[in-house]
Amino acid sequence: MKVRQIGAVAAASVLALSLTACSDSAKDGGTGGGSGKAFKVGIKFDQPGLGLKEGSKYTGFDVDVATYVAKELGHAAGDIQFVQAPSAQRETLISTGQVDMVVATYSITDKRKAQVSFGGPYFIAGQDLLVRADDTAIKGPDSLTGKKLCSVTGSTSAQNVKDKVPGVQLQEFGTYSECVTALVSKGVDALTTDNTILAGYAAQDQYKGKLKVVGAPFSEERYGIGLKKGDKATCEKVNTAIAKMISSGEWQKAVDTNLGPAGFKVDAATNPPKQDACA
Repeated sequence: MKVRQIGAVAAASVLALSLTACSDSAKDGGTGGGSGKAFKVGIKFDQPGLGLKEGSKYTGFDVDVATYVAKELGHAAGDIQFVQAPSAQRETLISTGQVDMVVATYSITDKRKAQVSFGGPYFIAGQDLLVRADDTAIKGPDSLTGKKLCSVTGSTSAQNVKDKVPGVQLQEFGTYSECVTALVSKGVDALTTDNTILAGYAAQDQYKGKLKVVGAPFSEERYGIGLKKGDKATCEKVNTAIAKMISSGEWQKAVDTNLGPAGFKVDAATNPPKQDACA
């Protein structure tokens, strides 16, 4: 009888330890190696050169900026947890607390500033067009009347084209990678978004020689780091981190590593940018 009781007590102890371990694992948030609280950062998962997820690996300029800023805010690399942030969901992810910040080719606009706060800008890009390599008809937005143009729902790119070319047949998809697939298969005639994003797609091995960037930018896209509305303290810390990344040479290193292979030429007149004052 005593043996059974001892066995029961031992089994209960093992069960309690197992439950404690499970609880600790859940608190860890699956950050992979970090010992602190998960710091969640929204990025794009399908933008080569900017924010790309391949298996468990994340690469791109936005990823490097996010990692640098997060570390400057006091978060260990192992505690950074990347969350997919499609264009149409970025404000919701921030306002509901699903992410702590968004670094996802997120253009600073007055409309968005009504819902979220922005640190930055950390880069200034320009909207352009991606077409098939053998297309000689599309030379800029003025060539788009009657053409099928693809962009992403919730992006500033889609709205810019609607305003500029009323005669275009705009098709909006959930992600840019869907637009690229449609472009290659001739489902659409062009894709529009920031030149940084387009250059990344054109440089991918599977698209080399098949796609080209027109090279006629027609907007200014100021990339900011999205934060919860009114969080001025964090905004100021983010701006300090961006300025340090630029002055240390790490910003230029990240540009060369991620955008250089695409043959992308940074506009020295606007980059690296000066950060806006936090409101």
